[in-house]
Amino acid sequence: MKRALIIYWSATGNTERCARSIQAGLTDAGWETELWKMGAEGSQGLEFYDYDLVCVGAPSYNWSAPKPADAYLKAKFQEYKARGEVVPGAPKRPGKNALIFCTYCGTHTGMNEAVPAGKYLGQFFEHFGFTVADEWYILSEYVGNEPNNTLGRMGDVRGLPNEADMVRLRTAAKNLAGRL
Repeated sequence: MKRALIIYWSATGNTERCARSIQAGLTDAGWETELWKMGAEGSQGLEFYDYDLVCVGAPSYNWSAPKPADAYLKAKFQEYKARGEVVPGAPKRPGKNALIFCTYCGTHTGMNEAVPAGKYLGQFFEHFGFTVADEWYILSEYVGNEPNNTLGRMGDVRGLPNEADMVRLRTAAKNLAGRL
């Protein structure tokens, strides 16, 4: 049975809801899954190489990963580098894949605000030798900021991601599992 780890950081619950939908889709596909929040007790001890797929999610904050996600992944990078897992050329490890998912509001320039954060998260996994199988960007409400939810480039994003978005994520995760 294939194994997936879904690890995320979420301040408002948007990214966590997405993580749970991804977990449901992978479970639907028959995969064994684990869901962890970055920084939760025991999360630093997770071994990414034990999984066929590692799904990493975080919101985009000013085109970047939030500090807790950044700190978590930098610590994993240092751990793997010290063990000799991070080497020049970043050779691919067969059967090791990553999915990057990033929530964003896109107040000013839309999804382009999230892409740098997603690419940054993906770089950790490329250095670990994983193939980044996909990057998903999920339009989300900016909790607690009414002007950014209604006046931004993406229009009215209140209530996003909604249930239809969760169904799409679940289906996309099941489809991804079928391709891997």
